[in-house]
Amino acid sequence: MTQISRRAVMAGAAALAATPALASAPISGSQAPGFYRYKVGDFELTQLSDGAATFPMPDSFVTNVSKDKAIKAAFDSYLAPEGKITVPFNPVLINTGSKLILIDTGYGPNIGPVVGHLTANLAAAGIMPEQIDMVVISHLHPDHTNGLHNKDGSLTYPKAEILMPEHDWAFWMSDDNAAKATDPVNKNYFANAKKTLSDLKDHVTVYGWDKEIVTGVTSIATPGHTPGHTSFAVASGKDKIFVQSDITNIPAFFLRNPDWHVMYDHDPELAQRTRHKFYDMAAAEKAVVVGYHFPFPSVGHVEKAGKGYRLVPVNWNASV
Repeated sequence: MTQISRRAVMAGAAALAATPALASAPISGSQAPGFYRYKVGDFELTQLSDGAATFPMPDSFVTNVSKDKAIKAAFDSYLAPEGKITVPFNPVLINTGSKLILIDTGYGPNIGPVVGHLTANLAAAGIMPEQIDMVVISHLHPDHTNGLHNKDGSLTYPKAEILMPEHDWAFWMSDDNAAKATDPVNKNYFANAKKTLSDLKDHVTVYGWDKEIVTGVTSIATPGHTPGHTSFAVASGKDKIFVQSDITNIPAFFLRNPDWHVMYDHDPELAQRTRHKFYDMAAAEKAVVVGYHFPFPSVGHVEKAGKGYRLVPVNWNASV
C-alpha cells in the first residue's frame, strides 16, 4: 500500500511549484448562477441565491452566549475565517403550473456586490421579473423585502400581487411602535420599513396565519423572530415541504443550539419556543425543510441530535 506522509506531500508540492506553466488563464473570480430546481408533486420549485455576506461576528450576535463561545462554534463548524461568520440569503420560487410565486425578495441592488443577485439568478433560471404573479413576504426584515424595488426605486416585479403577513405589516409600519423602539437593531428595521415600503401601502394585500394563501401554499404561524414571522407549507399531491423562513439563522449555531438567541430576534424567548415546536414537528414527520439562511441550495431534513437538531442536506439531483 502506498504510504502518504507530510514529507512526501511537501516534496510533491515543491516539485509542482518548480514546473513551468504550460498555459495561462485569467482567474474568473465569479461563481456559476445560483439556482437549483426540484419537484414537490406537480409543482416545480427553484431555490435562488441572493448572495452571501461574510462579516466580523458582532459582539452580541448570540445574545445569551459569550462571543468567545460563539466564535469557537463558528470555527469548529468551518463557517468562515476565525472571528467571522457567513450568512447566505436564499429565496424560493414556486411554479404551480398556473402561477409563479416568489417567497421573499432578497436584499435588492443597493447595498453591495456580495448580495442582491436574485434577479440575475432568476434570469439565469429563465425567469424575468415581469413573469412573477405573486410575491409573498415572510416577514418585514430588509433582507426579505428590499428586493421589491430596483435601484431606481421602481418595482422589481411590476405585475405581481404583493402579500405581507398582517401582524408584521401592522407592527413594523406603525409610527407609534417605531417611536417606542430603543434597540438599535429594531430601530433600523423600523426605519427601513418606512423608507422602502411606504410607497406600497396601496398595493399590498395582507394575509393571516393558517390559511391557504394560494392553492398549495399555506401560511404557518412561527412568531418570535418578528411578531408576524411566517413559514409556509407547500403541498402538491402526496408531497409537502416546509419553507421555514428565518426560524433559524445559521444552522450550525441555532439549529444545533436551538436555545441560543440571535441578535435579530424580536422576542428571543418566543423564537426559542417556536424553534423547538417547529423542528420537533419537522423531525417527527421527516419533512423536507427549506431555510432562507441554510447553505445553498438550502434544502434538507432536520433530525434531533442531543439537545438540539442537525441539518441533513438533500442529495443534489441532476434532473428535476
